[in-house]
Amino acid sequence: MAFEGLADRLQSTIQKIKGKGKVTEQDVKEMTREVRLALLEADVNFKVVKDFIKRIKERAIDQEVMESLTPGQQVIKVVKEELTTLMGGEQSKIAVADRSPTVIMMVGLQGAGKTTTTGKLANLLRKKFNRSPLLVAADVYRPAAINQLQTLGKQLDMPVFSLGTEANPVDIANQAIEQAKNNHNDYVIIDTAGRLHVDNDLMAELQQIKADVKPDEIFLVVDAMTGQDAVNVAESFNEQLDITGVVLTKLDGDTRGGAALSIKAVTDKPIKFAGMGEKLDELEAFHPERMASRILGMGDVLSLIEKAQDNVDEKKAKELEEKMRSASFTFDDFLDQMAQVRSMGPMEDLLGMLPGANKMKGLKNVQFDEKQISHVEAIIQSMTKKERQDPNLMNASRKKRIAKGSGRSVSEVNRLLKQFEEMKKMMKQMTNMQKGKKGKKGKGMNFPFM
Repeated sequence: MAFEGLADRLQSTIQKIKGKGKVTEQDVKEMTREVRLALLEADVNFKVVKDFIKRIKERAIDQEVMESLTPGQQVIKVVKEELTTLMGGEQSKIAVADRSPTVIMMVGLQGAGKTTTTGKLANLLRKKFNRSPLLVAADVYRPAAINQLQTLGKQLDMPVFSLGTEANPVDIANQAIEQAKNNHNDYVIIDTAGRLHVDNDLMAELQQIKADVKPDEIFLVVDAMTGQDAVNVAESFNEQLDITGVVLTKLDGDTRGGAALSIKAVTDKPIKFAGMGEKLDELEAFHPERMASRILGMGDVLSLIEKAQDNVDEKKAKELEEKMRSASFTFDDFLDQMAQVRSMGPMEDLLGMLPGANKMKGLKNVQFDEKQISHVEAIIQSMTKKERQDPNLMNASRKKRIAKGSGRSVSEVNRLLKQFEEMKKMMKQMTNMQKGKKGKKGKGMNFPFM
């Protein structure tokens, strides 16, 4: 997960100062030294680190902070605010042009994930904002790029405009905009050519497209795994194209986070989106404050709620609540709930959004084995419809048949049946308790996932 090493170091450092009833300048000096080392190890730009530490020191030794009732907490508040500012302060939203369509140019080096990100962005615009994007294949130098975008278009059921590899990219962009107007597409997303490195020919072509179509947004797609190289690429593209924002790809990977913490400070352009996985729905708006909270172990409840709203069927959740209350929750319902939770992303990431989860005993180093979840699904799917509805039907021969059909052992089947019954009892107790608190007219507990 992105920022993991940095998060561990920063959380360990601020924990030392958190509960102090009195904070001295020496305490602040020791804390900022540790923070500085953590940021440098995360591959954050040296000048950015220097300025960041200077601001924390100036604010942390302020008389108002030092003499407050909770100076340790106040110092941590300063660190969080400065970390948020470093990454852009507030969320930077995507542009909406006065006239339709809104035009977005996607630029970046070859291999950064530009074409895939173009598809992800189109998917996000349709899903979140009910927009109708047109994808434009303007990389005429790589037939594979055109084919890839067309494949993405089919997967998403979205139109892709292409004139092949012989056309001029400027003509492609202009004709695509005309088609978008005729077909009432309100966004045009142009996937431009990339290179393995920044060169004059690439920049000249991109500048020509920009001058001709006058895009409302120019998004630079950079690979977060490349660290400082990503910052250098961003600086170069910004100088020559005046980009409007950055999209970081592979932020879910084993990256130290230096690019995310440096790009805004170096280019003065916001990170607008972050790729959090390979799937086409794994592109998220970048929220600096939420990311700062996650890095410092304070959780990210808002993002967790948004994930639940996006992935949990509200009607099914209400039906489930009634089933739990009446103890009629079945293995079919259990399968539905597992599918909805899995669609929200890896369990480790979801736990990381809970405030204080990093301090919960046993959770910090827990590894969730996706294979185990698949084993549970296989056992349930090997049951008959009647068995899923009424586990009390289970006898020795049925359990043996289910174990054989799922490729698991009888003991695993027994364990699942026992855990399922315990879970049903717990859920009924929780919903009844909630009902008692709210009174007869209350809605009870809306329990959208396990």
